Amino acid sequence: MDINIRNEAPEDYREVEELTKKAFWNVNVLGCDEHYIAHILREHADFIPELDFILTLNGKIIANIMYTKSRLSDETDAEKEIVTFGPFSVLPEYQRMGYGKKLLEYSLKKAADMGFEAVVIFGNPENYVTAGFKSCKKYNVAISGGIYPVALLVKELKEGALAGKRFIYKESPAYEYDREKAEEFDKTFEQMPKEYRPS
Repeated sequence: MDINIRNEAPEDYREVEELTKKAFWNVNVLGCDEHYIAHILREHADFIPELDFILTLNGKIIANIMYTKSRLSDETDAEKEIVTFGPFSVLPEYQRMGYGKKLLEYSLKKAADMGFEAVVIFGNPENYVTAGFKSCKKYNVAISGGIYPVALLVKELKEGALAGKRFIYKESPAYEYDREKAEEFDKTFEQMPKEYRPS
């Protein structure tokens, strides 16, 4: 079994977008737009190409993770640049087999090596606690309005980096997109039925 992790290359883009669609289709909502987000993310100033990785199994791309810069502002309005990842995609037939965890751990180490001190994401806690992510409340990281969403998760890449302060998380505008353009983009892909999955 040949497992390899490397940076995404331009010739991988379409295949990565196809796997992203398959990974997210009908998971959180009817259909998905994550493949369009992956498509537009690469052109944004906050996108970090050095942290855009694919995992191949016997030469086939089965997983991808993308990172952007995001920010935490403290009580004095001082900003700390951190990272956020997403889309983070694993082909459905390879999920729950350890490939995603391997890719995540590799990318988090690379982010730490680049000097980033923390990562903040929106995700299902059950999927990320084993990777060391904790409730945003533990680190006093809220969204605007002082709200602590259950899905807002934090991991320090440098121990103590977030200690002793309160922060507001500011996601990159890279994730803002036009739904109509996303629908047009999806028409260029294999069409899949939109249906509700049991939660």
